[in-house]
Amino acid sequence: MIVLIQRVSQASVTVDNEIVGEIASGLLVLLAIEPLDDEAKAKRLAERVAGYRVFSDENDKMNLNVKQAGGDILVVSQFTLAADTSSGMRPSFTSAAKPEFSNTLYEYFTQQLRDKGFKAPTGRFGADMKVSLLNDGPVTFTLTI
Repeated sequence: MIVLIQRVSQASVTVDNEIVGEIASGLLVLLAIEPLDDEAKAKRLAERVAGYRVFSDENDKMNLNVKQAGGDILVVSQFTLAADTSSGMRPSFTSAAKPEFSNTLYEYFTQQLRDKGFKAPTGRFGADMKVSLLNDGPVTFTLTI
């Protein structure tokens, strides 16, 4: 599993000119599933995302997690994060999990965040999505399990 998290002031996902998910401040999570991933990894990664301290405290130090900062989490599936880019001029997606498997773990990951009290809106799995965000910082991290 690969997650790219971005601290945002706002973010939204549009499909066919309709906003399907949006948040004000919080984290935009781009999630890729790989063939050997499972529910245990998804649960652990959801815990890391929810607890990752990337928001500033009163001393301007990254000491607060998204809940402590009063934010939410927008989750968007993005299989391209799992691409093999080690050679050639075109990415290979053989390292990404099959769509049916990926969608199941994507939903499980999102549910783990909801179980932690986040609204956790999402994009639409497999759709052509337009993601809009206002990156705060910019602050961007890649998390892997």
